[in-house]
Amino acid sequence: MKIQESAENYLEAILILKQNKGSVRSIDIAHYLNFSKPSVSIAMKNLRMITVDSDGFISLTEAGHKIADTMFERHTVLSNMLIKLGVPAEIAAEDACRMEHVISPESFHAIKAHLNSEEHIKALS
Repeated sequence: MKIQESAENYLEAILILKQNKGSVRSIDIAHYLNFSKPSVSIAMKNLRMITVDSDGFISLTEAGHKIADTMFERHTVLSNMLIKLGVPAEIAAEDACRMEHVISPESFHAIKAHLNSEEHIKALS
């Protein structure tokens, strides 16, 4: 299922906030993404891969969690790869954020396999 980049960013933000805080509300997402509260509220009403309980706490559906996990893994792997190549951490994170949305699954898996084989070789040395 292909969704918009903005939806992927929201789902990834919810995942990260949930891991760090335990619970997530719209205001948490607004602060994390540096967006206005009204913008986030509108996005949450339109985002289909979340649930919002009666107290305003936001959770990912199974489908939402799958997409968020994918985006988070891509971001982490790509950011770490760029840092290892000598890119400053802040720039690596920004570039990884853009790359994570456009890279094909095939290319990402190839990069991951290459990095894993490199780490395996270093561990044996």
